[in-house]
Amino acid sequence: MQKLEGLAEDVEKRGFPGKIIPVACDIMKEEDLDRVVKACGEQLGRIDILACIAQSGLNCQAYTMETTPENARLYFDGGPVYTMQLVQKCMPYFEKQHYGRIITCASGAGVTPTVGFTGYSMAKAAIVALTRLCAKEFGKYGVVTNCFLPVAKSDGFDSSEQSKEAAEAVKRMSPVGYFGDAYEDISPVVAFLASEGAHYLNGQVLSVCGGLLTLV
Repeated sequence: MQKLEGLAEDVEKRGFPGKIIPVACDIMKEEDLDRVVKACGEQLGRIDILACIAQSGLNCQAYTMETTPENARLYFDGGPVYTMQLVQKCMPYFEKQHYGRIITCASGAGVTPTVGFTGYSMAKAAIVALTRLCAKEFGKYGVVTNCFLPVAKSDGFDSSEQSKEAAEAVKRMSPVGYFGDAYEDISPVVAFLASEGAHYLNGQVLSVCGGLLTLV
């Protein structure tokens, strides 16, 4: 909770005009997901935007022959499954309002799988599929659903030696030669997906990676 409160203070210092309500949540626990949705609905009166960005299991990378069912389930429960659950819990608000923005976060590994990250790549591909399904199902309610694939420096890269090595390899291959910054490079894209200007963008997957992965 302390980390969340620090993040809220940082965002406020950057001039964010809205109200920030930090709520700690274990995405693997449905009761926590319920608590977050309830807190938003009660304190803000409505829910306009759902952004699912967390992913658990980042320190459990494995090659295909080493991946256990438990390993794969960890990635799925901490990625596409919790994302689906939050969509289900927020949709009553969106339907009532006839308005909503659903923003999912996957990875280039879900489009071009990364060797040694089997469970992670599978789960990220599932998030892309879920994004496109939601776009087809919920557009009639004034809800658009899009996914972004970020490459930005985060604590996840320090979760294991394998992750650190992968991060350095990605940096070397980047056409721009650096990792994106969460605030400067990634957040403007997310803000656009959450904006009125994205009302006709639906079911799309945007690679925000400095040119590492180009999508057709």
